[in-house]
Order: sequence, then C-alpha cells, then structure tokens
Amino acid sequence: MEQHRTTGLTLGKFAPFHRGHQLVVETALRENDEVIVVIYDCPETIRVPLPVRANWIRTLYPQVQVIEAWDGPTEIGDTPEIKHMHEAYMLRLLGGKQITRFYSSEFYGEHMSAALQAENRQVDPQRARVPVSGTQVRQAPYDNRHLLDPVVYRDLALKVVFLGAPSTGKTTLAAHLAQQHGTVWMPEYGREYWEQHQIERRLTPEQLEEIAEGHLAREDQLVQEAREVLFVDTNAITTYRFAQYYHGAATPRLTELAVQASARYDLVFVCDTDIPYADTWDRSGDVQRNVFQKQILADLAMRRIPYILLRGTVEERASQVNQVLARFEKYQNFGELMGFSE
Repeated sequence: MEQHRTTGLTLGKFAPFHRGHQLVVETALRENDEVIVVIYDCPETIRVPLPVRANWIRTLYPQVQVIEAWDGPTEIGDTPEIKHMHEAYMLRLLGGKQITRFYSSEFYGEHMSAALQAENRQVDPQRARVPVSGTQVRQAPYDNRHLLDPVVYRDLALKVVFLGAPSTGKTTLAAHLAQQHGTVWMPEYGREYWEQHQIERRLTPEQLEEIAEGHLAREDQLVQEAREVLFVDTNAITTYRFAQYYHGAATPRLTELAVQASARYDLVFVCDTDIPYADTWDRSGDVQRNVFQKQILADLAMRRIPYILLRGTVEERASQVNQVLARFEKYQNFGELMGFSE
C-alpha cells in the first residue's frame, strides 16, 4: 500500500532568521517529505524587507517551499479573537493543503495545529538547545552573530563604500573610521593586485575582472567580522572605470559586477579632490586625477546612485560620515535621511 507523503509547516516573522529557527526547519526537513515555511511581513518589528528575509530561507534550504505572507495578520496575543484570525488566515493561504505536522516553539503551536488538523510538533520550546531571543539578536546583531548564519549577518551589517579618483583620501578615511567604530575595513584589493601583476603600469581586461572578483570575495569574508558597519575602499564601479580608461571597454563579467555594485552598498560617499595630490610612481598625475573624478561622478549619475560628497581634512570628512551614520538605518528610505520626506 502506497504511503502518503508527509508535509511539515512552520511560520513566523524570522526577524531575523536565527539558529533557533534553523533548528525548527531542519527538524521538519528530517521528519517530512516536504516542508512549507510561511514568513510574515512585519515592518513594525524589523526594517529588513520581507523578500530579503525570505531569501535567507531559500538560500539555506532550497528544498523548502517559502510562502511570503504579505497580507498576514499583524496582531499578536493569546486571545480567542487573535487565534481565530491567524487560523483563518493560514487555512485560506494553504488553500486546502493537508499539513501533517505543525512545527513551532511557541504557545500558538497548540491552537494552530488543531486548526490545521496536524500534529503539534514542539521544537526546543525552553530554548535549551539553542538559547536565543529574536529581540536580543535585533538589539545587538554583532554580539550575537554566532546565532546567525553568515548569509543572514551579511544582510544585517551596514556596508559603506568610499569612491573617488586615486589620491582622494579613501584609504586613509576608511581606516580612520574603522578605528573610530571599533570595526574592520576593506582595503582596495586592486592596489595589492596591481603591485603584484602590473606590467609597465598596465593590467589586462581579464586581470581587472579578477580584481573585482577578488575584492568581492574578501569583502564577503570581512563583513562577518564587521561590528555593525563595514567600511569599504572602492568597488567594482571603480575597476570598471579603470577598464574603460585603459582599454576603452570592460569584460562582460566586470560590467555585470559594476551593475551589481549599484545595489550592494547602503551608503556611498565620494571623496573629493580638495586635498593635495600624492604624486607617487604608481599614479598618473593630478590632471588625470581630476579627469577620473569627473568620470566617476558621471558614472554614478548615469547609474542613478545617490552619493554624499566629502571635503576637508580626514577629521572633517569623518565627522560628515558620522553625522550621516547617526541618522541612518539600513533599509530605510534614503529620502528620509536627506530630509526629502516626513
């Protein structure tokens, strides 16, 4: 006789998705033929958008069916009215799908399982195996990053990039701010690569592509060590501009990485050319610095990337950055920061 397939279900805000949630999902995966995870929209709890939170689960558990509950009830509590509201919503959302086991570590497991006619499968309700609190993680992501998969923490840390022509103070500023904030910073990988591979101060298009790839790989590693914010010296857009300057074109992959860089960083600062030019052997002169600066600004304008121009001494520039950081929250409307909306 053919055995019926079993289906496990769990739901939540996953704000953020932590090791305790992973234990629930992994338990469900071990015990069922298929697993469904329903994730609620909850802007009142966390600014991280629903698709970002859903993508954590899809990335870590591609075999799971993730349902984004954009119109789910926002009320929480143990009253009969609230319970019924959530039960009715889930039954409507599932559209008659038979659930074998309902997984949770919360009080609502009992009434939701009854509504679904499913087994009430409680997983670590006392938080003994994974001592974790969503509130605790939201309040201090860095201190609790051991409770987060790197895929999750990567999207919680703030990424701040400094752009500008050579000799505009990007490296000095990034290092200075990292020290101020007790965090790490990402040096320009292209400089290190260039010193090792340049021939007559030139690199091939393929080597420039390797710079962009290598920079991203190191950046992804460093973000896991970042205390709330990672300061980054240049990105793939700069490398793309160098490819245009040297060769008149960039490889398709480098072009793609430059496009991806448009949405990779939370804040973009451009260091201006108002500081003295450091005329070292590896640079092309002050005139070329000014030309390259114009090209970078034009590139940002074409890509519709908002940026903040920094001028003055290192201390003055750091003060400008810190004023922005004091008002900025990841995933907020940039217009709010600039005072364009209420």
